[in-house]
Amino acid sequence: MKTNIKIYILPLLIILAATSCKKSFDDLTKNNNKPSTVPASLLFNGIMNSMADLPEKQPEIYDQYYLYNYDYYGNNRYDFASGDDYYSALKNVTAMETAATNTGGAAVNPYEAVGKFFKAYFFSKMSLEMGDIPMSQALQGLNTLEPVYDTQKAVMVQSLAWLESANTDMTQLIANPSAGGTGEGAALNNDIFYGNDLSKWQKAVNALRLRLLVELSKKTADADLNIAAQFASVLNNPAKYPLMSGVDDNMQYTYVTPSNFYPSNPNNFGQSGSRKNMSATYVSLLTQLKDPRVFVTAEPSRDAVDVLKQSPTDFNSFIGADAGLDLSIMYNNAGLQKYSFINRKHYYSTFTGEPTIQIGYAEQQFNIAEGINRGWAAGDASTYYKAGIKASMTGYGIPDNGIFIAYFYRPGSTDVTKASNYDNYSITANFDAYYAQPLVQYAAGSTGLTRILQQKYIALFRHSGLESYFTNRRTGVPTFTTGPGTGNGTRIATRFQYPVSERTSNTANYNKALQSQFAGNDDINGVMWILQ
Repeated sequence: MKTNIKIYILPLLIILAATSCKKSFDDLTKNNNKPSTVPASLLFNGIMNSMADLPEKQPEIYDQYYLYNYDYYGNNRYDFASGDDYYSALKNVTAMETAATNTGGAAVNPYEAVGKFFKAYFFSKMSLEMGDIPMSQALQGLNTLEPVYDTQKAVMVQSLAWLESANTDMTQLIANPSAGGTGEGAALNNDIFYGNDLSKWQKAVNALRLRLLVELSKKTADADLNIAAQFASVLNNPAKYPLMSGVDDNMQYTYVTPSNFYPSNPNNFGQSGSRKNMSATYVSLLTQLKDPRVFVTAEPSRDAVDVLKQSPTDFNSFIGADAGLDLSIMYNNAGLQKYSFINRKHYYSTFTGEPTIQIGYAEQQFNIAEGINRGWAAGDASTYYKAGIKASMTGYGIPDNGIFIAYFYRPGSTDVTKASNYDNYSITANFDAYYAQPLVQYAAGSTGLTRILQQKYIALFRHSGLESYFTNRRTGVPTFTTGPGTGNGTRIATRFQYPVSERTSNTANYNKALQSQFAGNDDINGVMWILQ
């Protein structure tokens, strides 16, 4: 009996000792200065920064707003490589939702609601760039290392469903904030877009939904999507689906000093201020329409002013380069000052610049005008069309009827921050006279649709990333020019390739997706489902 007792006690002592040692080791290796969990608000902030499409990046070249003229810094070719990879951001969305529920958030809480917006935004944008993508199995971690590809149609159906659900959740939370739970997970914090105002997020949710419905304009016959009915439902039920009512509702990225400079600023003016020039696709449209926005966004060609002796406020003095030009020719012409450059006063003279709009009121109004023009809902398309133009002009400080000052950088100046280095001119603006022009005034049918899309293109200059490229790809408006400088056999590519990681770590599903869409090739000229 005594011997048996010893036999049973010894293993117990060993287990206790081992447990004690393990606990001691964990305590010793724990870093008390490093958080073991990340709060939902911090993840929220990071996700918003991940979705921001900022100026001075290649999408503006693909939109043909302005162009490189010196190949050391870049080129204007449509030899597309990989599209955006937002899967890390999407993992943070999932982590944000979990963190919110773990810190007092109810099943329906503000982070869960905006999480649905983020999922719709990221998944739909990747799909618009590349086609079919992993979605339903993409965020399962170690449980699914090789996720299947969902069809582009499935991605769009799910994205629209997320936005519908997000709108429903936000309606509940706005009406009864306490329904979101208690503690940190029950209220938004750290919001760089809307200052934690869920009512403004709800408007952005519905504006994004209209954007996606317009992107699906070639699929109106698809009964599963029911594009026209969805569009009409959003537009005709403002109490249920509140929309942006003005520029104050813009989802925009604001710059502050000293931590967050506008991408075009005095520090990089010497590097990029003259290495890019304006594109004819954008400038010619403005000058053709005698649009006063050209005086804010561009400067006159110095060759036109100094050599040809044209007035700097003459619309003919604003000249963009053909995007299809061979880069060596464009470089030579730019050196001779034959092109307009981006307006240095507006874009380079400060470190804060203008906010970069991600989803905006002007775009929303043009999208509504397009839907009505296409017959998706009853309404006056011209009212929304005019509101979109006015919102864009207001954003540039152009009055409906009055005077504004145009600033053009003086040749030979060296400091873009000094007001004395700019010549200024008083410009008379009259919106009614502008709108009365035959090429501006709204008209029914295809003519009116073209004008809506042209004005949308003008309004999105330096905003909303690839949206203007997507619109051109879908509608052909505005006309993008091509040539030797375009590359890709002088064609505008229709899609981006899949990330390299998909080829190596998800090979079987990657190959299946290519075979089902593009005859087995990761073809940048392939025609994805949404364009068929």
